[in-house]
Amino acid sequence: MKLLLDQMLDESVRYALLEAGHDAVRVSSLGLARADDSEILAMAIHESRTLVTLDEHFGDWVVLPLDKHPGVIRIKVISAVSETILAVLMPLLAKYSRKMFDNKLVIAGEKGARWITTSSSE
Repeated sequence: MKLLLDQMLDESVRYALLEAGHDAVRVSSLGLARADDSEILAMAIHESRTLVTLDEHFGDWVVLPLDKHPGVIRIKVISAVSETILAVLMPLLAKYSRKMFDNKLVIAGEKGARWITTSSSE
């Protein structure tokens, strides 16, 4: 699966995803370390990558309207360390195909995931 990792996700998360067979890129490697949310989402759409973030603003349509996109996964954990993030993210990616994430905001936590359709045409 092609993933774009937001800035707050460190290299250990990327390496674990690469080892699991995913194509994972951090926004910093694309020159977007200081980019705002709309620029990051635009890059994810341009490169057909599902965005993985801890940023709550990706769930706020007033701040960032979502329509056609390859998916946003917002990890919501109490302790945002790599091990906890991966414990939530890896099973989610193993269970669902890439197409399942299209036009969805997935808020994933230790107790499960909530799927929200963000496109008005679905």
